[in-house]
Amino acid sequence: MTDVGLLTAAELSTLYAEKRLSPVEATVAALDRIRRFNPAVNAYCLVDEEGALEAARESETRWMAGAPLSPIDGVPSSIKDLTMMKGLPMRKGSLTTDAKPVGEDAPFTQRMREAGAVLLGKTTTPEFGWKGVTDNPLTGITRNPWNTGRTSGGSSGGAASAAALNMGVLHQGSDAGGSIRIPCGFCGVFGIKPSFGWVPQWPASAMTTLSHLGPITRTVRDSALMLNVVARPDDRDSYGGTGFPADWTAFLDAPLKGLRIAYSPTLGYVDVRADVRAAVDAAVKVLEDLGASVTVADPGFGDPIETFNVLWHAGAAKILDTIPPDKRADMDPALVAIAEDGTTTPMVRYMHACDARAAISEMMARFHREYDVLVTPMLPITAFAAGSNVPDDGEDWVCWTPFTFPFNMTQQPTASVPCGFGADGLPVGLHVVAAKYRDDLVMQVSSAFEAACPQPFPDAPRAG
Repeated sequence: MTDVGLLTAAELSTLYAEKRLSPVEATVAALDRIRRFNPAVNAYCLVDEEGALEAARESETRWMAGAPLSPIDGVPSSIKDLTMMKGLPMRKGSLTTDAKPVGEDAPFTQRMREAGAVLLGKTTTPEFGWKGVTDNPLTGITRNPWNTGRTSGGSSGGAASAAALNMGVLHQGSDAGGSIRIPCGFCGVFGIKPSFGWVPQWPASAMTTLSHLGPITRTVRDSALMLNVVARPDDRDSYGGTGFPADWTAFLDAPLKGLRIAYSPTLGYVDVRADVRAAVDAAVKVLEDLGASVTVADPGFGDPIETFNVLWHAGAAKILDTIPPDKRADMDPALVAIAEDGTTTPMVRYMHACDARAAISEMMARFHREYDVLVTPMLPITAFAAGSNVPDDGEDWVCWTPFTFPFNMTQQPTASVPCGFGADGLPVGLHVVAAKYRDDLVMQVSSAFEAACPQPFPDAPRAG
């Protein structure tokens, strides 16, 4: 590889250790890619060039002294603009937020700094991360690098678009209904939503126990290196878990022989486009060829969209409650509409939704007694027109992402792995799900498939 801007975190770490490459060179390459590519896709809303170069120079000194802070020391990285990054504003894609720099790092950002990662800036999100595509009243539309006329997905659309183009190597995402996995599926990169509580989140998301933080990268190994840094306890997160994995890279090279995989092409109720189904069928055949025991089986729950919407709209109502009435006209009207719906939801209906959520979690726990892993299509479609919340025939953004949000309600680890392309030339993703706290199985399956079927990335944004 001769283009520094195309290297992975694992490759960079090796070259730094051998003193064949400097973190400054890698950072300059990443900033150059941002300058060249970001105008076409709008993946970054803020770039801190001066701060990134200063951090890179400090990292270079450590590597030259043989004393790096971690394997990702000096690796160009980004933070999603729903997460605090000291010295930069946190606008959340909204005209209603403060443009002043924040004075403190969130735990995720802090851990990345402590590991020596070079933070390039902040990636775009829809307003307050409320939907599965990325556009907002403040910075406009984020586009898909495979076809700039199509959406990048959301709400971590900026992070996924940046990852596909290697505008930085390690990217932070967040996921309360699919917001890591949706854009990874549309942009053709890897992303994992770890088990709830393993990556600390502070301040708490408005979506509370639906929301997970995790990495978005080109490779499974790079996500593992990132999780080694950020999946650590933090006493500011009152929902934090226990039993954190010691080394996420230890999960990557185990064979699939004997692993019990359930393949559910539709979850029993989803209409999947034929070309997407064909790509996922082929990916599942690869898993079988790698030694896994594959059975076609559905988990057994019906479409939980109404339950999810009760929970989701309540979170939106909480967001709206923090916005003065005179500023609400500047917000995304569709966000205001679901928030207003949430304000009128009776408490008893909300509690029934909590019970329905618990029932699905129990059903999945029983399902995983028989099957180690569940795989499904990541999405039933490929990326649709940028600037739209839904495809032509849709009504609600949740309707076109039926494979994602059920597993926020269950808090299970899930990942999106690129597995081919649709008839339109746009990426298709394989969705990998395991029982809560069995992230090792998600990483194992994802890594095995990636090794067997590596996928290409765009060399530059492609016009639609």
